[in-house]
Amino acid sequence: MAMDPLVFIILVNWNGRRDTLECLASLHQQTYPHRKVLVVDNGSTDGSVEAVRSQYPEVTILALPDNRRFAGGNNTGIRHALESGADYVLLLNNDTTADRDMLRILVSTMRSQPNAGMVAPKIYYSAAPHVLWYAGGVVSFWTGTMRHVGIREEDRGQYDRPCETGYASGCCLLVSREVIGRIGLLDETYFIYAEDADWSLRARRAGYTILFEPGAMLWHKISASAGGHLSPFKLRHKFVSNLRFFSRYARWYHWLTFPWLTIPVNALAALGYILQRRSLGRTP
Repeated sequence: MAMDPLVFIILVNWNGRRDTLECLASLHQQTYPHRKVLVVDNGSTDGSVEAVRSQYPEVTILALPDNRRFAGGNNTGIRHALESGADYVLLLNNDTTADRDMLRILVSTMRSQPNAGMVAPKIYYSAAPHVLWYAGGVVSFWTGTMRHVGIREEDRGQYDRPCETGYASGCCLLVSREVIGRIGLLDETYFIYAEDADWSLRARRAGYTILFEPGAMLWHKISASAGGHLSPFKLRHKFVSNLRFFSRYARWYHWLTFPWLTIPVNALAALGYILQRRSLGRTP
């Protein structure tokens, strides 16, 4: 009987000791057996490395001397995973907790779809466990925006059908060794944000499909490392990264609209986030 594919789960940590330990606890319960967990620490000073070593000695830790952010930290982990024989790599934010069957379902979906390049789960807000954060992704080159399908909607089963999607969220995505070999690593020229959409687009242009798998479920604390869902840091860098992405990939005819629409559309999105937070009982 053939052995299940080897999956390396990569968590990038930067002064997120508590979140990382909670995430590792949920990974310890995963029903998919052939997995290894790798924590890439981006120069933390909060005792994260020591805490992980103490509580999860089976976890491999790559302690970096500085903060290489999302792309740099994950790329370090991906290189290690491939050198160690990984068949698949799961990128996973450290401020998440996973359903125990999440990884098993994601791997099953990838294996059942020969042309699949990446697959992402259904993701909820941790603070509102039945409210959706990600049920697929849509990129609009006409408006210069990217958005999550279903965001801030109560989950009533309206997105329970697996489907192709525009991009896989970097919060959690499973990617095959073959795809990484074809399209390369994450683009580290993005300071933060849009790396996942860039990677997904490169995979699609190489002929792969990007899948959303609602049977796999995850709960996300939302931008804990960036100071919160509506922090000025997040809004500023998300906008800058989006401009970089669309300037790079837009066709000539998209330039007729997206430079003029991206600012007002992103401003409306920020307003939507403010209203969403108030509906969940929090202030921006």
